[in-house]
Amino acid sequence: MADVITPSPRRWPRIDKAWIATALILLAVAVLDWPQFLPTVSFTAGALWHTAPFILFAVVAVAYLKASGAETLLARAFEGRETRMIVFAALLGGLSPFCSCEVIPFIAALLAVGAPLSAVMAFWLASPLMDPAMFLITSGTLGWDFAMAKTLAAVGIGLAGGLGTMVFAKSPVFRDPLRERPQVGGCCGAKKPFQGAPVWRFWQESDRRATFRDTALDNGLFLLKWLTLAYVIEALMIHYVPAELIAGVLGGDGLWPILMGAVVGAPAYLNGYAAVPLVDALLAQGMAQGAAMSFVIAGGVSCIPAAIAVWALVKPRVFAAYLGFAVTGAVIAGLIWGAVA
Repeated sequence: MADVITPSPRRWPRIDKAWIATALILLAVAVLDWPQFLPTVSFTAGALWHTAPFILFAVVAVAYLKASGAETLLARAFEGRETRMIVFAALLGGLSPFCSCEVIPFIAALLAVGAPLSAVMAFWLASPLMDPAMFLITSGTLGWDFAMAKTLAAVGIGLAGGLGTMVFAKSPVFRDPLRERPQVGGCCGAKKPFQGAPVWRFWQESDRRATFRDTALDNGLFLLKWLTLAYVIEALMIHYVPAELIAGVLGGDGLWPILMGAVVGAPAYLNGYAAVPLVDALLAQGMAQGAAMSFVIAGGVSCIPAAIAVWALVKPRVFAAYLGFAVTGAVIAGLIWGAVA
């Protein structure tokens, strides 16, 4: 008797959750408030068109740095005297195009061979707050001054956290900081970085050309999906959320709106790129400048990818210190920006 062949179930193509969320939101608007559907789509398309030059430049720049192997420059931040390491780690974390989860294996190896936790803390705090792509998108939406202030805040928080960890290195909080078996897997699905010195003329090697192509495509789609979702939410916030509500909670002078910005930032944060349009909408509805800064700082450090990078390698008490440095730095950055903006 012939074997009965059972056809395998059809596998539907995997659709990213960000695209699903965008489609569901637009569907809800179309069903519940059709007159607002076309204005929402028009607002989103216009915002994407305005941001497109910044997205394109950022995608090409990050792909070039990845293809050339600039990740190898990370190791130089962890050489020499401890104070030097902290300074360079904070600068590199605040300026490099590599997210925290991409460098988990790299950081795990450094910690395993005795790199000081202070320098790693400086890098971890600064890394999720700013990179070239985020700087361009932030400056294009919120202005050059805000982007520069956030960059300085990222480096400053990294320095403060690194120096604070160095001062209290022998305290119970930072003594024996590593988990017994730290998990070193990344969450970005990134390829293994190139080894050795950077090759700036990457196009002469096929592997590097492939890395450039793949990185540009991945980052381009990443930015497009999250910014599309964020601009849709921004359009709805401007239309449906009363400005008086935002101004009452996050507006005004003093410490309270800045504290609220830091508190709201963590749960409301999608990622650093999607947060920019949301902050733009909140500012338009009365959010204080200082609260906006504390929002993006606290939310950036506590967002899931950045938090996983730290939680995967260190014990909970060190993770708590990481969050403490972040929230304190967010409040201070908000106070300073609120005073000068």
